[in-house]
Amino acid sequence: MKGTQLGEFEELVLLTIALLFDDAYSVAVVETLSEKLERPMSLGAVHRTMQRLEEKGMVSSRFGDATAERGGRSKRLFTVTLAGEQALREMRRIRNELWAGIPKTAWSGL
Repeated sequence: MKGTQLGEFEELVLLTIALLFDDAYSVAVVETLSEKLERPMSLGAVHRTMQRLEEKGMVSSRFGDATAERGGRSKRLFTVTLAGEQALREMRRIRNELWAGIPKTAWSGL
């Protein structure tokens, strides 16, 4: 398994895969991220990130059933692994700890 550190975009893609659960394939991840982030996402960047997450052991993939709407091709579906879940939980813990530690006076009236 490659390194277990997550970059920001990797974290977003991994969270989106978890959100989509049993329907997490490249196009659905791109559409969901584009909607949530309110900006267009590159299919190539998302697909490569999903491959990298699989190399790191954060996700696993399988091929779904072939469908007529896809010309008889199968979707490659991704699922978050235990290692991916642990990485996300650790990232959330660290972020929450950092947010909780920011003094109220650090925000200029916000």
